[in-house]
Amino acid sequence: MSSHTLIQSLALLLVFSLSAFAESSFVSNPVKREPVEVKTLEIGQRAPDFRLPDLEGKFRTLDDYADAKVLTIVFICNHCPTAQAYEDRLIAYTEEYRSKGVQVVAISPNSTLGLLFEECGYTDLNDTYEEMIIRAEHKGYNFPYLYDGDTHDASILYGPTTTPHVFVFDAERKLQYVGRIDANEKPGTGNSEDLRAATDAVLAGKTPDVQVTKAFGCSVKWSWKSEWADRVNREWTEKPVTLDDLSIGQTQELVKNESDKLRLINVWATWCAPCVIEYPDFVNTHRMYMGRDFEFISISMDNIKQRKNALKFLDKTDSALQNYIYDGDDKYAFIEALDPDWNGALPYTMLIEPGGNVIWRYQGPVDFLELRRAIVDHPMIGRYF
Repeated sequence: MSSHTLIQSLALLLVFSLSAFAESSFVSNPVKREPVEVKTLEIGQRAPDFRLPDLEGKFRTLDDYADAKVLTIVFICNHCPTAQAYEDRLIAYTEEYRSKGVQVVAISPNSTLGLLFEECGYTDLNDTYEEMIIRAEHKGYNFPYLYDGDTHDASILYGPTTTPHVFVFDAERKLQYVGRIDANEKPGTGNSEDLRAATDAVLAGKTPDVQVTKAFGCSVKWSWKSEWADRVNREWTEKPVTLDDLSIGQTQELVKNESDKLRLINVWATWCAPCVIEYPDFVNTHRMYMGRDFEFISISMDNIKQRKNALKFLDKTDSALQNYIYDGDDKYAFIEALDPDWNGALPYTMLIEPGGNVIWRYQGPVDFLELRRAIVDHPMIGRYF
């Protein structure tokens, strides 16, 4: 092979590799679309085609699942407590029916443009494409999880009203069942009875006895509903931000936590760069869980003479919650009062149960996924109703 031919071959290989990478890569970009009327697919209608990215960034279509005797499409998402309540059942159903020729495909229809932090009180994750990858890996999904949060193109054609919402199609891809997985949301109280009955019937070439049921869960977060989210976010930014003095005695009371709430405390200062960088995520965490048995308390270690600077920072970060500034001169007395196990470095974070038991502590910038899992998986909070 001549050097010219070799160079041409290498160039073609490079072009092919780059094309393959471009085809398999995906970057989400939620866009707001005009409102449309969404109708749920009716029994007997054919499954609409779609082109949606999976969690590897590869686009999947209906033809990718053409060999399945039964196609079960279920619309789920990360944040919904009802969707989370059915995850294990959906995994078990997939495992049991895969060998029978059933293909399960999950689709997340939600746009983050229409989702508020306040709606994420039962989860550690938002509904972004990137966080779908985290959820699927964490739970061990054994089915494809496709993303439709950018434009809702596929979801509009299928018409899910809630998450979860199940659509069961026969070999000709005609809809034979639509609705709930089963009638018992709480894990351990149901075994996908409605879904299994419909699937068994279709596999046997029969019409399911019940073809339509109502589906209970969180409403689909269509992008055109973003005005509501915009209004709530705007109202949050307009809330007053205060900064109260905190004494040693008050600090000791905070740690005792004689409330009926799980208490998160973050100690920070405006001169601490990691503190400043991570602080907005604490505010977002507060907004996520403030409707539950949870509270977040912020403590500034700025010099009391720098109160205005601390308050200015809190106002900039929309910290409309319980903010304190230590009013004493003896920082070491404060360290001992808050937590004798703390070495004094900032930032410092503690998660405290009622009665004063510290269940999670960390010195340094926190991993918010780890922290939020510690919160939502605590018995006082939980992922389900």
